Amino acid sequence: MNDFGFEAVRAVDVVVIGAGQAGLSAAFHLRRTGLEPDRDFVVLDHAPEPGGAWQFRWPSLTYGKVHGMHALPGMELTGADPARPSSEVIGAYFDTYERTFGLRVHRPVDVTAVREGEGGRLRVETSEGVYATRALINATGTWDRPFWPRYPGQETFRGRQLHTSGYPGPEEFAGQRVLVVGGGASGTQHLMEIAEVAAETTWVTRREPVWREGSFGEAEGRAAVALVEDRVRRGLPPQSVVSVTGLPLNDAIRTARARGILDRLPMFDRITPTGVAWDDGRAVDVDVILWATGFRAAIDHLTPLRLREPGGGIRVEGTRAVRDERVHLVGYGPSASTIGANRAGRAAVSDIRRLLRREPVAAPAG
Repeated sequence: MNDFGFEAVRAVDVVVIGAGQAGLSAAFHLRRTGLEPDRDFVVLDHAPEPGGAWQFRWPSLTYGKVHGMHALPGMELTGADPARPSSEVIGAYFDTYERTFGLRVHRPVDVTAVREGEGGRLRVETSEGVYATRALINATGTWDRPFWPRYPGQETFRGRQLHTSGYPGPEEFAGQRVLVVGGGASGTQHLMEIAEVAAETTWVTRREPVWREGSFGEAEGRAAVALVEDRVRRGLPPQSVVSVTGLPLNDAIRTARARGILDRLPMFDRITPTGVAWDDGRAVDVDVILWATGFRAAIDHLTPLRLREPGGGIRVEGTRAVRDERVHLVGYGPSASTIGANRAGRAAVSDIRRLLRREPVAAPAG
C-alpha cells in the first residue's frame, strides 16, 4: 500500500519467476534483445543465494559427478575443480553470471499467485509487492516439490524417513540399515555412497532398472526429449528426460553391480514399524527409508490462471501455454535438462518479443 491507502502495482513487460538455468537463460536473452532489468523486466527468485536448485545439493555431489551440466548462454564454466561440491561450483558460476550481465535478480522473493489482472495484464502477487506484466516466463523447476509416495503403514515406521531433497550425504548413515526407494540417477548415487558406510543397504524400485550401454548422442537425446514432449503436448504431467533414457553404465555402476549393491527388489506392499514387507511374506527391517522418488513441477502459483488440462499437466506448444499465450514455461518437461533450459529460454523470449510488438497493454493505475 502507498501513503494514500492504495495498493502499489509495478508495471513491467516481462516477469521471470526463478533464477535457475532456465530463468537466467531467459533473462540473458531478454537483455540481449534490448530490454532492461528492473525497467522492462524483473527476475524473481525465492532462493537465498544464486545457484538455483544446485545450492541445495548434498556436499558429496561433487562437480565431477554432475551429469551434463551445460554452460549458460554467453559464458562458459571453465576450470572448475571436479572434487569441489557442485553446490559451490555452480553457485559461484551463477553468481558471476548474474553480475556480469547485470540481471539484478530479486531475492529472496516468494511468488504466491499469478492471476488475471487489469487491462489484459497478468497480476503477479509476491512477497515484495504486486507486478502487472504483459508476459510471464515461469522457470520454477521442481526442487520445491519433492514427491513422497504414500504406502500403507507409513505413519507407523519408527525409524527415519527423508527425501533426496533433504539428503545430507552418506556420513549420517554409518552403521545403519538403509532402504533406498527409487530407480533414477539420485537413487543409485545415494545407494553407492551409503553402501560404503552403512551396516546394510536395500534397494527397491517400481520398475526393473534399464541400464544404457554405449554413448548417448544427439540423435538419442532428441528421441528421448520427443517422448517427454509428447506427454506435455497432450496435457499430461511431464516425466523427466532421464526416465526415458535409462541409467548410463559407467565403471562405478559396474563395480557396484558386481558387489551386489545394485541388486534391486520390487516395491514393497506396506511399511511396518520396523521396516517394509511384501504380500508374499518377505520383510526387511531397516533404520532409515530414503525416498529418491523425484520431484513434480512447482507450478501451484499458476493455479488461478486455470492452465491445467484434464490430464493434470499444462499443455504447451514450444514453451507457450496453450491456454494463455502470455505465459511461457521454461525448464518444464522436455526443457528440464540444462541444455534444454538454455534453448527454451531463447525460444520463450523470441515468442514474447513478437507478443510485445503488438499494441501496448495499458498499465493499471496504482
